[in-house]
Amino acid sequence: MDLLDFPLLVLIVSFVVLLLAAWTGDLLRERTRALPDEERGDYSVVLGATLTLLGLLIGFSFSMAVSRYDQRKNYEEAEANAIGTEYVRADLLPVEDASRVRELLKKYLDQRVLFYTTRNQQKLAKINSDTAELQKELWSAVRSRTAQPTPLVALAISGMNDVLNSQGYTQAAWWNRIPTPAWGLMVTIAFCCNLLIGYGARRRDARIFLILPFAVSIAFWLIADIESPHGGAIRVAAHNLESLAHSLQSQ
Repeated sequence: MDLLDFPLLVLIVSFVVLLLAAWTGDLLRERTRALPDEERGDYSVVLGATLTLLGLLIGFSFSMAVSRYDQRKNYEEAEANAIGTEYVRADLLPVEDASRVRELLKKYLDQRVLFYTTRNQQKLAKINSDTAELQKELWSAVRSRTAQPTPLVALAISGMNDVLNSQGYTQAAWWNRIPTPAWGLMVTIAFCCNLLIGYGARRRDARIFLILPFAVSIAFWLIADIESPHGGAIRVAAHNLESLAHSLQSQ
């Protein structure tokens, strides 16, 4: 199980871990030498630099997550355009092949809509398997015309190639996520920041110790949510594919 596929769990775990880091820093202050006033200036510089580094890491990671989200939206639109174009180009094939291609494209379109709307991992595995089988059937439906293709048939074959490629691009975009080492670095820096805040506190104040862990865990949750295409609340909606499916049902 990948923790990052469960954004709410990321929120809870990160909040608990960072809160423990702040309390650990406070315990270190009590059990060791308290920070003298003459050293607080240098300590504030270190703390400020660490917090700045954490802010930059969170900002860069959020930017990466948003760019990947936008990429997934663009590929959803590209898939709908490719399928719709090939549905029209099916008229360039012989009548028997054209009818079969249209029926297969409708089934394929339904599977692509399910890919965007399904959360259950077992169902997703079945959807991906069915999609792969339909891709084989779609290619088989046009492959028989590749021996001596006319320019019009070649155009239909090229459109089918776009349909198959667009699904691959989409899948690659959904697999492309923030590297685990980047998450590890963010968590490490966040842990150090809370540890420093706990150690540099003049007295134990639960309200102060709660602020940074809560703010950082909310940021981690938002990044993980955007980065989790199937598990998050912020997901790419299949608006273009669904609109295309509705238009094809009336034909």
